[in-house]
Amino acid sequence: MTLSAGEVHKLKQADPVDGVLPIFHQRWSPRAFSHREVAPGDLARVFEAARWAASSFNEQPWRFLVGTRNSLTYKKIHDSLVPFNQAWAGHAAVLILGAARTTFSHNSAPNRVALYDLGAAASYLTLEAAALGLSAHQMAGFDESIARKNFAIPEDFVLGAVIALGYQGEPAALSNEQMVAQEVAPRQRKPLKDFVFSSWDSPADLG
Repeated sequence: MTLSAGEVHKLKQADPVDGVLPIFHQRWSPRAFSHREVAPGDLARVFEAARWAASSFNEQPWRFLVGTRNSLTYKKIHDSLVPFNQAWAGHAAVLILGAARTTFSHNSAPNRVALYDLGAAASYLTLEAAALGLSAHQMAGFDESIARKNFAIPEDFVLGAVIALGYQGEPAALSNEQMVAQEVAPRQRKPLKDFVFSSWDSPADLG
């Protein structure tokens, strides 16, 4: 028997760590979305959070194309997704495509961290979404050439990810067993010793 949405949400909550904000352990990325719409005020709030992400020279190179269900923007983003992602992401209330300008506005020099800064803004967005009780799932599975053509995106912009945003739905509504299995699996993360180092192959002593 497939777990309910509430049971899955409880399963996905990571154990708290003293001194770490709970939202980091509560946020996760579902594929099952309900048909509930996102209130315009909440949609504005997630982008307000993204607005305050740090960026090189305070360039804020990010640009988000946001489509609500049944809008032309939503259709254009959905049409760019690979079939696997189309099968579930089309149930989310909102689809968002992130892009970043790869040159600085003050001197036209290359901005090698533009994509990094876009990722930071997207991270703020997803954390604010979680704080509001929304769910967000970021995905790399889309056709960049289709997205560029659909929106006439200039070549000096790099594309990041597509984000499905909405409210968590019932896992049983997903279209195949692979998706259901991924939806109900416990979350896993590498331990700190696997990615925090004092030299290239030596884990840092964090006390």
